[in-house]
Amino acid sequence: MYFSNKVIWVTGASSGIGKALAIELSKQNAKIILSSRNTASLELVKMECENSKDIKIIPLDLENYSNFKEKTAAAIKTFGRIDILINNGGISQRSLVENTQIEVDKRIMDINYLGTVALTKTILPHFIQNKAGQFAVTTSIVGKIGTPLRSSYAASKHALHGFFDSLRAENYKNNIAVTLICPGFINTNVSKNALTGNGSPQGKMDKATNNGMLPESCAKQMLKAIEKRKEEVYIAGTKEKLGVYVKRFFPNFFSILIRKMSVT
Repeated sequence: MYFSNKVIWVTGASSGIGKALAIELSKQNAKIILSSRNTASLELVKMECENSKDIKIIPLDLENYSNFKEKTAAAIKTFGRIDILINNGGISQRSLVENTQIEVDKRIMDINYLGTVALTKTILPHFIQNKAGQFAVTTSIVGKIGTPLRSSYAASKHALHGFFDSLRAENYKNNIAVTLICPGFINTNVSKNALTGNGSPQGKMDKATNNGMLPESCAKQMLKAIEKRKEEVYIAGTKEKLGVYVKRFFPNFFSILIRKMSVT
């Protein structure tokens, strides 16, 4: 198995896609480092995984990236190396541009973009030194298209694509791979935790999210893409995938469609 004995660091591992990734990777005999803000939830995830002795927990808050050098040093020390970093942590949004306080825009960018970039930069020298490594990044279909109620979220995910495309080009010579993963609607708590215009969580499940793909299915498809070292993959329903291509080839037509499309 591709992931057997590989050391994989997963952020946003306390629930949803991150939890599903951890459980699936444990079945494939990986050595896993789990990170998120919620240590208690990480402990519960660890209990659901196989081979718990090969699973370690390092609490990490993407919004507080001033201590990432220490966190990364601790992660490398845990198993002696890191082979793959899965940048999966993040937060969504449900608010119109006109109703979104600038502090909310900043918080979403700090968590989704700057936190992910900061962690990536602290581990990049380790990958360069080893002449090996892989970054997998959970962006979103909204990292390719913008939709109503997601302005700041879409901006943060678009930004990840720009950053990691550049990183990939710069580090091809160092045998470092980058896999950008764009999920569509996944049945997780993402809409419940999504920030509204004043910064408070939405606190309810969107219908589209509730009808989304199961996180276990998403995780399996993600790991297949990582194994194949794909540069970019869309894990979504037919309509969501189609939206990416309509936007690319028929942007004016897509602009009309997205005004009427239900995104909640």
